[in-house]
Amino acid sequence: MALAPVQLDRATLQRKVVRTLVCSQILSGVGMACGIAVGALLAEELSGTEALAGVGTTAQVLGTALLTIPVARATAARGRRVGLRWGLAVAFLGAALVVVAAVMRSFPLFAVGMFLFGGGTTANNQARYAAADLAAPARRGRDLSIVVWATTIGSVAGPNLVGPGKALAQALGLPELAGTFLFSLVGFVLAWLVVDRLLRPDPLMTARALDAAEREASRRSAVPEPPSGAVQSADVVVDTVSAGVADVPNHDGSMRRGLAVARANPRVLQAMLVMALGHLVMVSVMVMTPIHMKHGHAELEVIGFVISVHILGMFALSPLVGAAVDRWGPAPVAMTGGVVLTLASALAARSHAGWSGLLLVALFLLGVGWSCTLVSGSTLLTSVVTTDERPATQGLADVVMGLAGAAGGVAAGIVVGSLGYSALASGSAAVGVVILVVGAARVKRTGPDVG
Repeated sequence: MALAPVQLDRATLQRKVVRTLVCSQILSGVGMACGIAVGALLAEELSGTEALAGVGTTAQVLGTALLTIPVARATAARGRRVGLRWGLAVAFLGAALVVVAAVMRSFPLFAVGMFLFGGGTTANNQARYAAADLAAPARRGRDLSIVVWATTIGSVAGPNLVGPGKALAQALGLPELAGTFLFSLVGFVLAWLVVDRLLRPDPLMTARALDAAEREASRRSAVPEPPSGAVQSADVVVDTVSAGVADVPNHDGSMRRGLAVARANPRVLQAMLVMALGHLVMVSVMVMTPIHMKHGHAELEVIGFVISVHILGMFALSPLVGAAVDRWGPAPVAMTGGVVLTLASALAARSHAGWSGLLLVALFLLGVGWSCTLVSGSTLLTSVVTTDERPATQGLADVVMGLAGAAGGVAAGIVVGSLGYSALASGSAAVGVVILVVGAARVKRTGPDVG
């Protein structure tokens, strides 16, 4: 009964956190989706060769991965708000550099800008974990997925700003593809302000304080009162070994710490693999779809529409995915993601160049399959580590996921250039089968789930 007020306060704070994160995700989603829609096209235009068309998106994905390292460290030391602000600020700088690169016709500067632009996705990814910090275990998947879903609004609107972005660029005397990145600038600034002003108190720091209070209350209730007049010894930290790592305060957000947790807990490795392989498939097919459509002389607005539908699949159904995770567990949903990604890739392999209804369905399913792997993997990862260990393990998971996506983007350009889009999609379908196997694997429990 003594913990009831704490639980009530935790629930109240959680609702406020989710509302704030939803708002920031909408705004940052606009920023990211605008760049994704035209990144490959601008890369091809600035480089003068189709072989380098995937470099922009690959640089952005690589930036997302590597920028997670400093964001995780900042989050572990000072909380979610500091980490999210850092990622959004770097993304703003990256979008500004892309605009300058387009004006100067500089491909190297464009690549640097897209690398920093990845900070927006880093912030978006970390926001889903912020939604789980204070969530009750029975609602963790749903709360996490609601924040993922919020990206739908901004992300679907973003690619459809390609047309207005072109008009804005013409009015300002800028290259037409650079205009879309101006909307990215606005989205990132507004998202930064929302996080800075409204994400208070910080969800991670609050969760740490509440968890520490609950542990102390439990410890005191389990220790008998000393006899009257007895000398009491100083408090001693007890190694309870939760999920294979001592459940003691540890605010180290380094990748080394994350690796230590992952080596000690096979379920952490399983969660990371599900997310990384799902991201690999999604990025590989998505990054080259605009080029595949351009080969068939599809208009820029049509390409933007197809990418919008893909992003709709990534985020719109995530609350249903989260509810499924809470009801049936992460493993069945991860397996479903593998099946859907396999089907989506197989359909994409059969689509002809340009516009087609088959390609539209394939890209939508590609997004849905990715959502299944992301939400199930993220929920599993959060549930099997302590609050203090979350920044390090979550940061490592996003680094691995981002590097897998970057590798997929690089390989995608090479495969399409030599073998074609169909071969790329067929190979992605094979990876989808691997996800199904990983999701179905039974791994040893090394500790109880963390509440």
